[in-house]
Amino acid sequence: MPEGPEIRRAADALSNALAGLPIDHIRLPYHRLRPFGPRLRGQRITAFRTHGKALLTEFDNDWTMYSHNQLYGLWQVARAHDPLLPGRALRLELGHKDQCIRLYSATDISLWRTDDVAQHPFLSRLGPDILDPSLTPQTIVERLTSTRFQNQSLGKLYLDQRFLAGVGNYLRSEILFRAGVNGQCRPNQLSLKRLTRLARETLETSQQSYETAGITLNTRRAAGLQKAGADFEQSRFWVFDRAGLPCYQCEQPIQHSTMVSRRLYTCLLCQESP
Repeated sequence: MPEGPEIRRAADALSNALAGLPIDHIRLPYHRLRPFGPRLRGQRITAFRTHGKALLTEFDNDWTMYSHNQLYGLWQVARAHDPLLPGRALRLELGHKDQCIRLYSATDISLWRTDDVAQHPFLSRLGPDILDPSLTPQTIVERLTSTRFQNQSLGKLYLDQRFLAGVGNYLRSEILFRAGVNGQCRPNQLSLKRLTRLARETLETSQQSYETAGITLNTRRAAGLQKAGADFEQSRFWVFDRAGLPCYQCEQPIQHSTMVSRRLYTCLLCQESP
């Protein structure tokens, strides 16, 4: 599933393609969206916003389309005559002249009055967006130490979108490693100094992933690995998907475990246990 940085980058690409332009052609194969075709045709898209893993497409007639890629959804910027992606179900296409954007395979799509979209059942439960420029380490520390979250294991908490929106499986492993804490730790077991480091790494890791299209490893090391022949996936991460390989900091083998039914990768030497 795409995580917050990937959805934000998708929103950037969609904005570059169609923001501010009137929609002059529409395809809505998805049955839930078909009744809204007349409402969208001719309207301008004023913004593509994200909150966590949700994308909000805002139109100038005060309607907003909510979409969530889930596991298989994919946005594409294309030309109107370009063939559809093979093996994908087209859900919608919005275009201006020869330029269009397409959403494939997602099923969590709906249209809302812009003033009401915050009441969407998913959006209304979300915590702060990890890429929100107003989010500070202090706010994250306050959430970590709140009654609601302080007694939950970090490995569980960092997949809870009610805590912070946009963190997924790879960001969870990478944030915890960079902060030097084990996923079994609970916030109420950590000193203020360690909580503050965790909060800072949460923001910095997420922002780096957004800026680099998914690299959370030290960028100089990543470039060195690629120069030595590693492909993109082999040079992205400190620990995620590196089970059995040596830690870049201490050379101990990275450990793989399962937490909240999702893969978690840990260096037992670099990440302190409770």
